[in-house]
Amino acid sequence: MSGEADKQLAAIKRLLAHVAEKSAGQANPTDLVVRLWNGESIPLSAGAKDDVAIAIRSPRAITRLVRSPRLPTLVDLLGTGEIDIEGGSLFDLAARRGAAGKRVWKQLDKGLVLRSVLPFLFAPSKQASDSASFAYAGEQTAKDAEGRDNKALVQFHYDVSNAFYRLFLDPEMQYSCAYFPTWDTAIEEAQQAKLHMICKKLRLQPGERFLDIGCGWGGLICHAALHYGVHAHGVTLSQAQFDHVREKIESLGLADRVTVELKDYRDLDGEFDKIASIGMFEHVGLDNHSAYFSKLNALLRPRGLLLNHAITRPAKKSQRAFRRKRPEYAAIIDYIFPGAELDHIGGTVTTIERHGFEVHDVEAWREHYARTTRLWHDRLAANRAAAVKEVGEAKTRLWLLYLAGVSLGFERGSIGIFQTLASKRARGLSGLPPTRADLYA
Repeated sequence: MSGEADKQLAAIKRLLAHVAEKSAGQANPTDLVVRLWNGESIPLSAGAKDDVAIAIRSPRAITRLVRSPRLPTLVDLLGTGEIDIEGGSLFDLAARRGAAGKRVWKQLDKGLVLRSVLPFLFAPSKQASDSASFAYAGEQTAKDAEGRDNKALVQFHYDVSNAFYRLFLDPEMQYSCAYFPTWDTAIEEAQQAKLHMICKKLRLQPGERFLDIGCGWGGLICHAALHYGVHAHGVTLSQAQFDHVREKIESLGLADRVTVELKDYRDLDGEFDKIASIGMFEHVGLDNHSAYFSKLNALLRPRGLLLNHAITRPAKKSQRAFRRKRPEYAAIIDYIFPGAELDHIGGTVTTIERHGFEVHDVEAWREHYARTTRLWHDRLAANRAAAVKEVGEAKTRLWLLYLAGVSLGFERGSIGIFQTLASKRARGLSGLPPTRADLYA
């Protein structure tokens, strides 16, 4: 080992020992180890178990973090595997992190920290992987009027591979929050319960014209036609989804009742009795919400029903504060869902009302999505070898981190999800039942 390498190894061990010392003084110390590139494991507290470890594969990983101490750098390193979680998942890391964090950081000797990172800061260890990034490389223009390319943004996420999504979704390929009658309900049954709940909330009737904006792999439009007798139409911007839905319609013999188009919702015309937007609103962008609900209003008959099912963030004290993105939220947008923006439920309801709708019901499904995404993560982890074969090691790593991360976000309440039922405003009674009892019959 060279003298420079010796210095780097000694420096990181010294820093980790200092972190462990300060963590040990906490009521709930970190129960993790850091496994270095030479195979040595450094506990982050006295008595920390070594079955779950943060693995640093090379000193180059620390060099990159020191030179660019940002979350995207860490995400890229996790994607390449230069930093990894050994023996567990992000769920295990979150459960064992203890009190480490801001309290420990405040107690660290900043001079020792600086001396420990200097051998990495000036290390001549440039490699091709140092500039690797798995983030979306295109423009993420916020406003439709300024040339926002919705198709490119959507296809980055959804055209990964249909075979990849099959590894963790249910047979109907439902890629939105399931509805669990009990927390022990299997994902397949919970997704069927979700489809029925959507159809019941919309009070779908035989012969009605039903539109699903962002129809995914066609589960809802086919379900609504088969079980509720509607004439269903779906639109998507994903070529992979579009191809799958056409095959599904043909195989189910639903060509006379179900249609699908590869089309932007802005280009739709006609009139529909009921509209569902399930997990699509997140892709619209905050600056385009007014145009979005104006378009949906134009597509609905008077007193036609709209069900808007969307992920949210908690409101802040001001809209300016709300628009500031936390690093982890920005990373999900850049690496997983380019162009996506989450509203707060108050903003969504306000915008719906401002554009000719009457809101009838708002229901929170946060804990349902925490459960859904955890099950997706576990299924993908169980099929990891097949996922790597289909989309590569880096994308598999990032998706496992993404699914675990959003599950923890739903569990902790930093993100939520709501179903909002509204009708196109008109004079007189809404025509809805007097209670919700029919939904749970």
